[in-house]
Amino acid sequence: MAVNNLVKSLQNIMRSDAGVNGDAQRIEQMVWMFFLKVYDAQELDWECEDEDYQSIIPEQYRWRNWAPSRDENGQKVATALTGDELLRMVNDMFDALKNLPVTEHTKRGQSIVRDVFSEVNQYMKNGVLLRQMIDKVEEIDFTDSQDIHAFGDIYESLLKDLQGAGHAGEFYTPRALTDLIIEMLDPRIGETVGDFAMGTGGFLTSALHHLQPQQKDDDDVERFQHSVIGQEWKPFPYLLAVTNLFLHGIKEPNVLHGDSLARNVRELKESDKVDVIAMNPPYGGATEASVKGNFPQDMRSSETADLFLVLIMYRLRERGRAGVIVPDGFLFGTDGAKLAIKQKMLRDFNLHTIIRLPGSIFSPYTSIATNILFFNNEQAEGAPEGYKTNCTWFYRLDMPEGYKHFSKTRPMLSQHCQPIRDWWHNRHEIVSEDGDEKSRCFTAQQLIDLSCNFDQCKFPKEEEEILPPDELLRQYHERRNSLDAEIDRTLTKIQNMLGIEL
Repeated sequence: MAVNNLVKSLQNIMRSDAGVNGDAQRIEQMVWMFFLKVYDAQELDWECEDEDYQSIIPEQYRWRNWAPSRDENGQKVATALTGDELLRMVNDMFDALKNLPVTEHTKRGQSIVRDVFSEVNQYMKNGVLLRQMIDKVEEIDFTDSQDIHAFGDIYESLLKDLQGAGHAGEFYTPRALTDLIIEMLDPRIGETVGDFAMGTGGFLTSALHHLQPQQKDDDDVERFQHSVIGQEWKPFPYLLAVTNLFLHGIKEPNVLHGDSLARNVRELKESDKVDVIAMNPPYGGATEASVKGNFPQDMRSSETADLFLVLIMYRLRERGRAGVIVPDGFLFGTDGAKLAIKQKMLRDFNLHTIIRLPGSIFSPYTSIATNILFFNNEQAEGAPEGYKTNCTWFYRLDMPEGYKHFSKTRPMLSQHCQPIRDWWHNRHEIVSEDGDEKSRCFTAQQLIDLSCNFDQCKFPKEEEEILPPDELLRQYHERRNSLDAEIDRTLTKIQNMLGIEL
């Protein structure tokens, strides 16, 4: 079918239902249907591969057995449910799927059904409208390559709509950035790519696009199936991510539903590590004291983005590569935890590149400026004793010509990242006559002497930006904590020089 107007048609149906309130609920309502339809198509493949295959979903709740209202010849199915009967059946189905029997022997491709439905909701109250929704979804043929390709584009637009539903930084990172970071990290077939705050799986699907052309034989095809690993705490983006991976050909997505920070990093094993990590960790959130206890004392931060950076360092395999989006607060912050994290990054990893990004990439949903840290778990050539970093390159990506800022209608596109690609492969310092530094290289020792202030090659300030009060206060507290820490260090040096002990 032509799926270009599918989402719009489904949304229009739901607007007439009293149980669905707002875009976020409308999207959730659509996606659980997409998941069951996609999963049913996946089960057809499993049945072809194994004649003894048994679905974990009870027969009466498998999509093929209750959703279609017409048979293969287009004739109406007399037993197709609608109205109150359909509502009761769907509500019973949700209870059943939330409580599926799962053991340690259950295949991941099956246990994932219970994970997906553990906290997903069915909002609709009108069974007739629900039938109209199901009939629309049923028109998509997920065994047809053209429908799958077309639906992939629709699915991505659906993810973007989450921004308008008030879920900006939690779920969606612009495709231009996920593709760029994966391109720079260059994962190879046989390596594993991880994202431990995966949202809807944008980095993982970018990795799959990068890896797909590398498949040369049956062994590569098998390695491709096990090439991505993810975890997501919130149930709705987890559902989106699982569906997204099924759509991209991963038969048994190796993705978990849970908090990546809930595990003690000092207990991680070699089998928990991956070759490549690409992430946009959540930031701005507070962390419970019990979670902080999972991290070394000197790196216990209240900022979630800081803790994810520690987690990444512990989960990156030897010679592994990482590309991580972080807020500006991490760069200029020099309080105790941030300082310890940055020192560890310079001493134990090769922090080779920091890309400063324009502040409006996530506008209008947040004005927090962001950056990309690239580091490897290996020693750089020429690194001084005690460090794995030799030097760190900073590069500032300015707004493209003709743009004052990015927006929902004028988002960041792949071509806007081309200056990064050009500079990446021909690194050189760029300093204007008036001293404006667009690109500069700092040695590890220089950064240590700067108290690990990574706020270099910053954007020229043309006019002061008026931030929302909560972001203004957050930045104020971060800068004040950094200033307090700097004052304390200076006082300590003076006291040491004078031989004063407190």
